[in-house]
Amino acid sequence: MKDLQRQIDAGLEQAFATYGFSEPNIETLRKATGVSLRTLYKYVPSRHDMILRALGYRHRRYMAHVFSGPAEPIPMSLEGIVDRVDLWMKEETTHGCLFHAAVASSPQDKNLRALLDRHKAEMAERAASISGIQGLESEISVIFEGLMQSWPLRGQEAVRAAKTLCALLSQTNSFGIGSEDL
Repeated sequence: MKDLQRQIDAGLEQAFATYGFSEPNIETLRKATGVSLRTLYKYVPSRHDMILRALGYRHRRYMAHVFSGPAEPIPMSLEGIVDRVDLWMKEETTHGCLFHAAVASSPQDKNLRALLDRHKAEMAERAASISGIQGLESEISVIFEGLMQSWPLRGQEAVRAAKTLCALLSQTNSFGIGSEDL
């Protein structure tokens, strides 16, 4: 059952990443999941739930990609996290953040907004914890949001700028300057 749920979630994520949130019809979503329409609706009863499930799956994959793996041991520098986000963007999200795209497709949807907020907050909290820069989560969030939004247009220039800002933030933190002092 878990494998089937993962298959459905992965198919939905890929369909929304490929076609956006307004274009794919139910048949396109069904084909992407590789299950029957009956099975799809059994596990995910509405289009709105399909979007939420796809984003939940995306969140888990993103966090695992950025914050785990043998490439760099924990603790990890903010610059190392930027490298992981850069790789994610190259492999998964060349058009920008799927969470922002979902909210843009339905700006009044409080559930989507809450999911976006939770995703971004967890990203900043994990980055702060792993890099040893607790208390500067807002600043970290701004750096990574800037990277995610500018990467589709600026690519490696955005990565270099984010790394520069991360180094400055880390240096500021090493002098004991907190967000209230900035």
